[in-house]
Parts: sequence; structure tokens; C-alpha cells
Amino acid sequence: MPTVSVKRDLLFHALGRTYTDEEFDELCFEFGLELDEITSEKDIISREQGDTKAEGASDVILYKIDVPANRYDLLCLEGLVRGLQVFKQKMEAPRYRRVSPASSEPQRLVITEETTAVRPHAVAAVLRNITFTQERYDSFIELQEKLHQNVCRKRTLVAIGTHDLDTISGPFTYTAKPPGDIRFKPLNQAKEYTAQELMSLYKTDSHLRHYLHIIEDEAVYPVIYDSNGIVLSMPPIINGDHSKISLNTKNVFIECTATDLTKAKIVLDMMVTMFCEYCYLPMFNVCNALMFVIPSESTEHIAQLLTKMCLRSEVMSDGEQIEVEIPPTRSDVIHACDIMEDAAMAYGFNNIPRTTPRTYTIANQLPLNKLSELLRQDLAAAGFTEALTFRVLCDWVGVSEAGGGVNSSARLFHQVARTTLLSGLLKTVAANRKMPLPLRLFEISDVVLKDESKDVGARNNRRLCAVYYNKSPGFEVIHGLMDRVMQLLEIKPGQGNGYHIQAADDSTFFPGRCAEIFACGKSIGRLGVLHPDVINRFELTMPCSALDIDIEHFL
Repeated sequence: MPTVSVKRDLLFHALGRTYTDEEFDELCFEFGLELDEITSEKDIISREQGDTKAEGASDVILYKIDVPANRYDLLCLEGLVRGLQVFKQKMEAPRYRRVSPASSEPQRLVITEETTAVRPHAVAAVLRNITFTQERYDSFIELQEKLHQNVCRKRTLVAIGTHDLDTISGPFTYTAKPPGDIRFKPLNQAKEYTAQELMSLYKTDSHLRHYLHIIEDEAVYPVIYDSNGIVLSMPPIINGDHSKISLNTKNVFIECTATDLTKAKIVLDMMVTMFCEYCYLPMFNVCNALMFVIPSESTEHIAQLLTKMCLRSEVMSDGEQIEVEIPPTRSDVIHACDIMEDAAMAYGFNNIPRTTPRTYTIANQLPLNKLSELLRQDLAAAGFTEALTFRVLCDWVGVSEAGGGVNSSARLFHQVARTTLLSGLLKTVAANRKMPLPLRLFEISDVVLKDESKDVGARNNRRLCAVYYNKSPGFEVIHGLMDRVMQLLEIKPGQGNGYHIQAADDSTFFPGRCAEIFACGKSIGRLGVLHPDVINRFELTMPCSALDIDIEHFL
């Protein structure tokens, strides 16, 4: 869960009253948050670097508050105060709207085709007539950093740029150029640099060097210009110094460039909605509406509870439905169950009376999990070692995602729904190739497959995968393991109700060394010797055999 640090006195001033630590802890719990720590900047430095380094640091009390990972609207003081005030019914749930400029045409951001090669999406907005104080400015900058580390995935999905609109002129152009053709004075630097020079300059920068890898190997770099050719930013690395904002800035131009358009819209909404309260005329986006059905006797109360959670709600004329407005600050609401969760939170989990269940049941292990546990024990007894792998991109093993996987542009292993267990096991073999041979590994776990009949468009599938890595392919070893699995499942060899294998073609396996497995007349998986191309992709140098079967079929 992300942690937000806020100054206690500033928070209490914004809330309009003071709380004891215990009272505020209880308020956070009621609102679905957790007061994680009460500390100060001096205490933090003292704890991490020693008392000597802490001399002169601030003694201002800080509240560190854990917020849900999908509640981006609570990552700053402004959103946190607004949510708590609405929850305590000290203010009405805000209704957001877009305001057109009174004296000029709306600004435009033109996106050229060149950006498709590197960072294809961009969205923008303007905060007009805003008034910054030092605290507001610090919160504005801190929210950008929180979003960059959270929903923006360290700028790989989205990068935020903020500029003083009065120092530049639209329309603005978002394009991509070769690094040598981009030249400007970057933020807080004294002279101009080319993009190539900047990449070298920032390799030693403790903050920016972590983002260079996003574009440094690309043929073109993204860049934003104003109508006079002034560079606003080179996302996702650095803004230009010409348009930097300050405490005196009155109109802020916000641009978000992205590889994920949905995330870009979410981030822009957060930046605008959190700080529009400091504008002379608030600027917001238009809300959406969602309906759901609940018991008629509780509709009015439920509507009141939802309104406390910044979800404006009204009972419809039939008395059985509630119309709920989803503001742009609540990107976490994607299903009716999310609304019911907020209703339960507003009601108070501690207020739910304890009751004896009307139905008495005896807990029992799910059949699929029981089968998996039994197979794990016997596979271990057969000399194979169990591995628990992370999600790994399936195109490494020649599996086509179009056939049955879930498409994803993510490059990080932890952000992908895997469609096969094999690549995870091969990665484990690669990490342990210095261990004594042979390596016998297996895993029984879920993969995700496309299924249009499901409401989410995909389903889990429990599979068994095993690999044998040695100086010889060991096809007979992996074949013997399959026979042992079938013996444990009480499936006899043969056609019809038994099991058998027949030759098959699969790009993952060596030609002529692949077999499809049939059980009870249905194809359940494949086994064979892996193709050298697959093995080489994992930097392995010896042959490997593999077995992959669907065990849900045997339930």
C-alpha cells in the first residue's frame, strides 16, 4: 500500500479541527485507511542516518498514512482532506465540470505520427487562475512523484509534465525526433544540451538515471514544442527550464505522455481534480453515471452512505435503483461491487451486527486444490523438485498469444498474466544451471487463458508442467513421469477411456520430437524435446525435455 506523509498541523487546519492521535487513528480506520506511523523529519533522519545528520532537521509532526493502492485520489493532502470532509459530512461531494477559458480559445496539443514509434499517446489540461503557497506547491510536486511511482510505473506507462502557461504559447506539438536534432536548456541547468548529451549527463544523476532506459535505445525521442519552437519537455526524462513553474505561476499547463492511454487519462484527472480547488474557477471533467439494484427498503440510506464516499447518489423514481455518479477522482470504481464496498465502508464494518449464519456448513478443501497437493507430493517422490515461478512472457517459448493467451504490452514479469508455466521453469533452470546435473523441476499452478464466455474475458486453468535438463534430452524420463501421473490418476493406457500419445507439430518443440497427450478422448497437453531456439533464448546450452498437461480435466 502507498504511504502518504502529511504534516499533522496542516492536516488538522484543513480539516477544521484537531484530533488526538487515537481519534485520528479511529477516523482513518472508519474511512478504510491506516495511520501507520507518527514521526517527524528529524526522527526519520536520526533513525536512518544517525543523530549527527539529524541536527537542524524539522521537528514538525508527520502522519504516515497507508492508503489503498487503487485510490490515487488520496495520495496528496488535498484529496485526503476532501475525502475525509465528505465522509464526515462537513462538505458535499464535489461535482466536477470542465470550464472553457473566458477570454481565449482552448489550448490544443497536436500529436504527430512520429510518436507511434516510441510513446504514442498524450493528453493535456490547463489549471487557470491558480494560487500557490509553499505548502500547496510542495504538495503539487509531491503528487506528481507519487503518481510516477504508482500508477505511472516509474514513468514507463505515463510521464507528467507541468509548465507555466504564461511563458509559452500554443498550439503545442508532441512529436518525436532523432536525439541529435533535439536541443534545449533542461530544468535547473545553465546551458543547452542535445538529447544525446543529456542522456550522458544524467547517467550519474541519482534521480533521473533510473528513467533513461525507457527511451535511450530508441531511434527517436519524444519531445513537446510550443508554437515558437520552445521545448517544453523531453518525456519521460526532463522538462525544459524555460517553462518551469514557481510560486508565482497563475496558469499551469499539464501534459501527460504515455504508452497506456487509459492510465494517462487517470493521471491527468488526478492532477486536475486535486488542485482545482485553488483555482478562481474550478476546472473539472464531466462525470459518468452507473446504476445498480439493491433492496428497496435500504435505498435511501445506501444513497446517503455512498454520497459520504464522494459518490453522489440519488434514489430513482422506481424506488428500487440508485443512480451513482462516478467522479474522475475515482478511477478505482469499475464494477458495481466497488460501489457496494464503499457503501459498507461508510456504514462502518464495526457497526455490522454479529449474527449466527443461517446455514451450517463444514469446510472442505476444493477438489482441484486437493488433487494438486496430492500430485505435488508424488512428483517430489519421483525425484522432481517443485518450483514456484513468477509470471513470465510466453513469447520466449514460441507460444502465440493470439491463440489462447492474454495480450499485454507490459515488459515486466510481475505485470503479465502468464499463459504457460514452461517459460517460468526454464528461467529457473537458467538461474540454476551451475547446479549439478540433471535438473528435474516441476510446477503445478494456474495460467490465464482467453475465454469470451467469462465476464472478464479470461479464465484460470490449472496445469502441471515439468522439465528435465541434462547432457542428453531425456525424453524417456519425461515420458516416464507422464506415465506415473496417469497411474496416480488411475487412467490406463489405451484408446477411448484410457490415455495415449500421438505425433504433433509445435514450434516450442523440436520437429519430430513432440507428442500430443490424449486422455479419455480429449487432448490434455504435450510432451517432447524443446526446440534449440527456445533453449537458446534462456541462455541454456544443453537439451531439455518438457511435459505440460491440463489437470482440471481429471476432476
